[in-house]
Amino acid sequence: MKKGVVKYCVDVMMFIDLCSIAIIGLLMEFVIPTGQVSQAKKYFLGLHRHDWGEIHFFLGVFFLLLLFVHLSFNWSYVTQSTKRYFGDNWQKVLLAFSGGWIVVLIASWMLFKV
Repeated sequence: MKKGVVKYCVDVMMFIDLCSIAIIGLLMEFVIPTGQVSQAKKYFLGLHRHDWGEIHFFLGVFFLLLLFVHLSFNWSYVTQSTKRYFGDNWQKVLLAFSGGWIVVLIASWMLFKV
């Protein structure tokens, strides 16, 4: 299979996966009740709230795997664009952006973990 076809398939799977994650997240937030309600109300389409949470989690893990595949296919574009925009300091800038996003993700996880 050609590289372009594989890249297209990965991108389509990422789009479908991200839409599924968003829909299930909205479903868990606004449709399926939490707290002290009868167990019957915590089911939607035959699945319990925790089942939906597990699906949401594993779709997220699958999205991360697809993201790494996507980045590996497009890594030369990322490095060439960074070189073009930032010149000789492109490695430091790329490392700073990557490290910055990791810090933001960890900080937001710690803030909203409650």
